[in-house]
Amino acid sequence: MSYVHLFRRYLREQGLPVTQQREAVAEVVFESGGHLSVDEIEGLLRERGEKTGKATVYRTMEMLVKSGLVAERDFGEGFKRYEHLFGQMPVHGHLICEECGGVTEIQEVELKRIQDRVAALEGFAPARYRLEIFGLCAVCRAAGHELEWKGLSCPIERV
Repeated sequence: MSYVHLFRRYLREQGLPVTQQREAVAEVVFESGGHLSVDEIEGLLRERGEKTGKATVYRTMEMLVKSGLVAERDFGEGFKRYEHLFGQMPVHGHLICEECGGVTEIQEVELKRIQDRVAALEGFAPARYRLEIFGLCAVCRAAGHELEWKGLSCPIERV
């Protein structure tokens, strides 16, 4: 099922034009099960024969995030990634490989229980949740890659 009609409705409610390019960007994102960068979205659009510039993709992604249909993620790669919010558990996390940049989504029921328990202990009403674990994926570990400990350094000790 395509969720483009929800984006169309959002654009109309905001008094923004519904364009074929915006709809194409939304379709690519809604059809993906992954975490796409703007470059990846642009590449998928090109594969479909769409002529949509990078600036249009950036602006459309900003609108999709504001609409609440898409989440923006920063996995420390120097650029944002995007995922649609349909069919996902509201509480989920990401395993991010620092070697290959791969992202694995984890949807563990226990995460929701931990969130609820910790929030209740503090009398807190959670609105959003983000868990990101950085390390090495199984493939990179099997290939012999190791994490380099970067640790903290004290600027005073450098003198």
